Amino acid sequence: MTSEVRTVLVYSHKPQVRESIITAVGRRPASDLGRITYVEVDKVADVIAECDAGGIDLAILDGEAQPNGGMGLCRQLKNELTDCPPIVIAVRRKDDRWLATWSQADAVIVHPLDPIAAADTVADVLRAHRVPAVRAQ
Repeated sequence: MTSEVRTVLVYSHKPQVRESIITAVGRRPASDLGRITYVEVDKVADVIAECDAGGIDLAILDGEAQPNGGMGLCRQLKNELTDCPPIVIAVRRKDDRWLATWSQADAVIVHPLDPIAAADTVADVLRAHRVPAVRAQ
């Protein structure tokens, strides 16, 4: 078990969507991962600034956000940022998974969010993108 705290950015123009994502994923998505702190944003410029500044371990973007959806934003981040964090897209329909693939998302969660599936998805992505420990010389 680790005590490392992970920072997850959640983007949606709707506060209730951000809240539903945070509630579904929870503060500790898996026992082998540390706690999660959330950064909630409702503007594209804030997503870009936060991700570009570093310190974001994972971003969860609302695919239905207005005026800029999370899928287009994901593709932009993946193509423009050198150290883009892993990104999970939240979609409304299972049929939209292919769009999330186009956007270069690392994973997809589908509304209505199943807390077990959402937490497992986030945990899997965080595990797959762990930063290796640095050995003291």
